[in-house]
Amino acid sequence: MKVCFPVISDEGLASLVCGHFGSAPGFLVVDLETGELTSIRNSNQVHQHGACNPAAGLEGHQVDAVAVGGIGRGALQKLNAAGLRVFRAREGSVAENIPLLAANELPEFQPLHTCGGGHGHGCSH
Repeated sequence: MKVCFPVISDEGLASLVCGHFGSAPGFLVVDLETGELTSIRNSNQVHQHGACNPAAGLEGHQVDAVAVGGIGRGALQKLNAAGLRVFRAREGSVAENIPLLAANELPEFQPLHTCGGGHGHGCSH
């Protein structure tokens, strides 16, 4: 399974998971079977709230799931419609989240737990 982690900066497995999907500077795709890492610059980072285009941000890279600290409802719906599962990552590094994902300890995002834009907006992360 290939999992996309929105990250603050590319530090390999030590990369810190970003708290918001759409505004993440980049993504780290981890192939859990081979251990291969692919770094992607988020080409859709600058957009109006609610106008996130997850497919554009991933630049055509194929992934099976996303693990992020927070995500807006629109981005969640677009990713789910594309067949991707979206998991709520815990604060910390990609390396810290991989075993949690493998052990089914990261919950899937539900529409009621998404971000509404800006800080202090009631998102649950």
